[in-house]
Amino acid sequence: MTWTDLAAVTLENVHVRLRPLTDADRDSLRAIAMDPEIWRYFVSLVRTDAEYDAYFEATLADHMAGHRAVFHITDKHTGRAAGSMSFGNMAEADARIEIGWSWLGREFRGRGVNRWAKFLMLEHAFERLGAERVEFKTDQRNEPARRALRNIGAVEEGVLRSFNYMPGGRRRDAVFYSVLRAEWPGVKRALAAAPKVRMGAG
Repeated sequence: MTWTDLAAVTLENVHVRLRPLTDADRDSLRAIAMDPEIWRYFVSLVRTDAEYDAYFEATLADHMAGHRAVFHITDKHTGRAAGSMSFGNMAEADARIEIGWSWLGREFRGRGVNRWAKFLMLEHAFERLGAERVEFKTDQRNEPARRALRNIGAVEEGVLRSFNYMPGGRRRDAVFYSVLRAEWPGVKRALAAAPKVRMGAG
């Protein structure tokens, strides 16, 4: 089986459940996706129901085609949909994978949901897929996300200038971070021991 097959599985602990996205998730995620703060540094922009439907359809299509493994996140303390996160850029031959496309509803931020989701995905990448490198990228302007990635031990590697277009036509400078296999045990301990660490969307 390839990473495309192995990445899209249900991951959970006592805090969160991540399961592969389905069309049935459309409305539960819609209810929390209309917060403009979610999309401030995102490569997509959702302001209306029509824009949300276009975003969801594109996301689901990526998932079904195996371009990404997209997860629906449930906060197990409330039983409610909390947001979404993905594996992408799965370069299995080079043992490299990206975690990103991350967003959470307002009431689920700062409660450990993002941290535990990242923990489960990192654990799956290193301990089941056999990744040597897990990478993240975010907008250079997104200081909360950058600070949070550093706080879990991800190493800032540099800025790729004029990396991509953003909604409105701005060219984004993208900052790359990574965790390597040799670093994972320390990062795992830090994530498990620091309940107040916040992971920003990237």
